[in-house]
Amino acid sequence: MSNTAPTDAGDRYVAVQATPEFQALRKKFRGFVFPTTIFFLAWYFLYVFLSIFAQGFMNTFLFGKITIGLILGVLQFVTTFGITFIYARWANTKLDPAADAVGAQLDGMKGH
Repeated sequence: MSNTAPTDAGDRYVAVQATPEFQALRKKFRGFVFPTTIFFLAWYFLYVFLSIFAQGFMNTFLFGKITIGLILGVLQFVTTFGITFIYARWANTKLDPAADAVGAQLDGMKGH
């Protein structure tokens, strides 16, 4: 990178992407999102495979007309909302402050 300050928006974005703060932000984001996505997809495909290959198990009545399959299906929605809630809370407390710092760094490059 040259000693001159970046002049246009594209140069500023490239310069910020090369900073340790931006790389740490990406690592932090990936450290949350990738494991969470893998967990959810594994849980989802477990449900699908049980629905296909373990129909007897999924059709087992727990109480009244409520089956294991129905409970696991509802838990898919609960998991989705839970992950959304956890991500929003995590992003507000951990990710957003770091992103704001990177954004301020980018804003500081304007006009140079």
